[in-house]
Amino acid sequence: MEEFINFIKGIIAIDELDLHLVISRCRIKTIPKGKHVLKSGQIASQYYFITAGGLRFYHELNGQENTTWVIFQNEFFAEISSLHPQKPTRFNIQAIEDTDLIVIDKKDMDFLYAHISSWQEFGRKVWEATTARMVDQLLNFQTLSAEERYLKFVNNPEYIKKVPVKQLAAVLGITPNALSRIRKNIR
Repeated sequence: MEEFINFIKGIIAIDELDLHLVISRCRIKTIPKGKHVLKSGQIASQYYFITAGGLRFYHELNGQENTTWVIFQNEFFAEISSLHPQKPTRFNIQAIEDTDLIVIDKKDMDFLYAHISSWQEFGRKVWEATTARMVDQLLNFQTLSAEERYLKFVNNPEYIKKVPVKQLAAVLGITPNALSRIRKNIR
């Protein structure tokens, strides 16, 4: 829980009483490697913070898994396209290694937003940062070559160490063979 408290304090100023209320609405959950946090067709009902491990977001298209996003420790997330409108998700969220999560149910998050003004600021800042990262990813696909996109990923060693080549290639929008060629050319 200490990682989550440090994450919160790194984003907002929050008094100890309010922080205690936030923590009282959290629980810890471990997801074994290969197990799902959420499956396509389910309705998201929780927010998460990763204290250890990593997850991938993927969808299935023509019988193929297409990894679209990979996240690791110290990330706060939700499947917002399902959570907010309360409609079935199109994504699967799967642990790529044993993963420890802090979980906040939607009803508890709504309570915290209603009762702690600094928590509203927390939510706003987290979603602004998430949106900015998504915009960057979209622009990277439109403006950078596959090699340039790969070089951005090399800056985060967790991607290279923990994400299988096939999944990393999907995140980059290229084939595994193209990724192998890029890696060979860079060495």
